[in-house]
Amino acid sequence: MDSSPLLDVQGLCAGYGETKVLRGVELSVSPGEIVAVLGSNGVGKSTLNRTISGVVRARAGSIRFDGAAVEREKPSTIVARGLIHVPEGRRIFPNLSVRENLDLGSYRRATERRAANRNRVFTIFPRLYERQLQGAGTLSGGEQQMLAIGRGLMAEPRLLILDEPSLGLSPLLVEELFALIARINADGVSVLLVEQNVVQSLDVAHRAYIMADGKFVMSGTAADIRADPALKRTYLGL
Repeated sequence: MDSSPLLDVQGLCAGYGETKVLRGVELSVSPGEIVAVLGSNGVGKSTLNRTISGVVRARAGSIRFDGAAVEREKPSTIVARGLIHVPEGRRIFPNLSVRENLDLGSYRRATERRAANRNRVFTIFPRLYERQLQGAGTLSGGEQQMLAIGRGLMAEPRLLILDEPSLGLSPLLVEELFALIARINADGVSVLLVEQNVVQSLDVAHRAYIMADGKFVMSGTAADIRADPALKRTYLGL
């Protein structure tokens, strides 16, 4: 893997109104990595994603993507650079077809390769191919999550941020989802995986950060974190 970070976050602080959520977060993702951010609900994981992708404005600190400062950029500009955020809750357009939802993923990036990228998504998610003309709102929860990720892939991400992709899925679909995340990474896409599903996240990640109360309390290789029983008991509730 390239030694220089694709994403480099330093001293990041953010919040909403008078509420401080992120408190000096520092994180990096190198090209080719899956990096997991783990922690219980409400510790600031989604705020971290929104701040990196420009939806929430950083109050302090820096966010560099591929060497360029992006903490003051608009979300659309950040997308155009290849940093793609698949938010929690899927956020598909239920009244549009599967195919129309996918095509919207390339509105700021890779428009000229839309057809080729759509075919690539259909190869990764054959069920979306079978349902491409179906209304997205009629899909199952697992299929909607596939659609949300597929829409992100339409923009040819250099870094794909996945926010709680396994939330609400059955155990069988969760297993399938994590296998697909590993496959996407093997195809050359770096992934920031933000999850409460600790065990399976650590199975696919190269490195991991543990978040509590808006800051990271531990980081290391996925293997080291998985092997630390005190850490899992204290911060992850295992």
